[in-house]
Amino acid sequence: MSRPKNPHGPSTRAVHGAEREGRPRVADALTTPIVQSSTYWFRDTQEVIAYQEGRHASYEYGRYGNPTSRTAEEKIRILEGGEECLLTASGMSAVTTMLLQLIPENGHLITTSDCYRRTRQFIGTLLPKMGIEATVIDPSDLNQLEAALRDDTSLFFSEAPTNPYLRVLDIQRASELCHVRNALVVIDSTFATPVNLQPLNFGADLVLHSATKYFSGHNDVMAGCLIGRKELIDPIRQLHGVMGAVIDPHAAYLVLRGLKTLALRVERCNQNAQAVANFLEQHGGVETVHYPGLESHPDHENAAKQMSGYGGVVSFEIPGGLEAASKFIDSLRIPYIAPSLGGVESLVEQPTVMSYWDQTPEQRAAYGIRDNLVRYSCGIEDTDDLLTDIKQAL
Repeated sequence: MSRPKNPHGPSTRAVHGAEREGRPRVADALTTPIVQSSTYWFRDTQEVIAYQEGRHASYEYGRYGNPTSRTAEEKIRILEGGEECLLTASGMSAVTTMLLQLIPENGHLITTSDCYRRTRQFIGTLLPKMGIEATVIDPSDLNQLEAALRDDTSLFFSEAPTNPYLRVLDIQRASELCHVRNALVVIDSTFATPVNLQPLNFGADLVLHSATKYFSGHNDVMAGCLIGRKELIDPIRQLHGVMGAVIDPHAAYLVLRGLKTLALRVERCNQNAQAVANFLEQHGGVETVHYPGLESHPDHENAAKQMSGYGGVVSFEIPGGLEAASKFIDSLRIPYIAPSLGGVESLVEQPTVMSYWDQTPEQRAAYGIRDNLVRYSCGIEDTDDLLTDIKQAL
């Protein structure tokens, strides 16, 4: 079921959300202040008691909350249209804390084959120590999802779009299937951002982001977040306070600053990526282009139905294997060879070399990682400059 939409557009929400009400107002500063404190004091014992009973709004200790990070949480919550948000020290801390809290011992979850490696690693190596079983399905095969659902399935976790092949599932249909079996739906929407996709509007229970990427937007901060119903976020927040992966107030401030230009940056990244994908698909020197904005993409119909833009990442395959792809990357002059994505600078990587070099060719093949695969994260540079650079490299 669709959720009511905020009357303001994404850029207005990104700029003004949580800035006027609820945050500290210091010397009438326009920007949210950085509250650099590890602990907070009380005037007397009665104020402590009032705080403990929820009658006095304040903070207690930095691991349990901070005014700067709380403002960032509110802004992200407004952007995604959720009830509550938790900001963490990284995207991985968000996903691991969420999985540990929501899946019981000896439980079961479903995830997808195309997925960020470290998430897959946590699910495949650490959760089994708690007796938790995972079923891995094709990212957009809902028949596989329906068949995999069990009475003890706690949740279905997927990215949308996925990393690195940018698959996009039908979130509404997946949510309907899961909710019939009382399973939660958690969507990592890092590649999309709330500017392009709001999974909660299509029935997802929780949305996850690596705020390191588009939210901060400048490759200078690490952060993660979860957005959804308060009844789900609250217990995750409690475990988060125990686990301790707390975001620093300086980092929270950088996320806040980055969010104000999120919609503008994402719009430019969308434009650049679509132009790059169109160019590559028409170029004879490229085998396959993976971008949901192309009609040739297997999930283009799902993406067109759910997304207002298709994101800034394009994956594609260079004929000739590992060496040919490496030569192409080394010939580029604008993007930096680096992991990550979502910043103002274009970044390029060869997943085999950057993320899977410690794996054998057979192991990489099992993960679906091809040696000639290139992942290109478009920044906000001039489109013609990116296309000219790619053309000369090819």
